[in-house]
Amino acid sequence: MEDIKSSSGGGRTGVSGRILRGGTEPDPRFTLANERTFLAWIRTSLALLAGGVAVEAFMADLFGPELRKTVAVLLLVLALLVGGGSFFRWLNVERSMRRKDPLPLPWIAPILAIGGALVAAMMVVFVLARPL
Repeated sequence: MEDIKSSSGGGRTGVSGRILRGGTEPDPRFTLANERTFLAWIRTSLALLAGGVAVEAFMADLFGPELRKTVAVLLLVLALLVGGGSFFRWLNVERSMRRKDPLPLPWIAPILAIGGALVAAMMVVFVLARPL
C-alpha cells in the first residue's frame, strides 16, 4: 500500500498528483468544505450570468441601450471573473491545506464586492435621475 503522506501529491499519481504538487492528504472534512465553497462561488457566478442576460433581454423598456449594455456587460464580466477565479481559489486552498500553509486571501471577493457596488451605484444614480 502506498504511503498516503508521500511527497508526490499525498499518495496521488497522474494528473491529480501533478496539479496538487505534493503535501499530505488533508482531513476530508476540510477538502469537502473547500469544495462546497467552490460550488458557492460557481452559484454566484451563475446568478451574475443570469442577471446579465436578464438585464439585456428584459430591460429594454426600462433602461436606455447604453445603460442596459453597460450593466449587462459588468454583470457578465463579474460572472466570468468569479466563475474562472473560483477554480484557482479552490486549487490554491487545497494546496495550502496539503502543505499546512496559511490559506490564501480570496482575491475574487474584493472583485465581486467592487463590481457589485459599481452596478448598485449605477442603479442608484439611474433611479434618482429617472423622472417620476
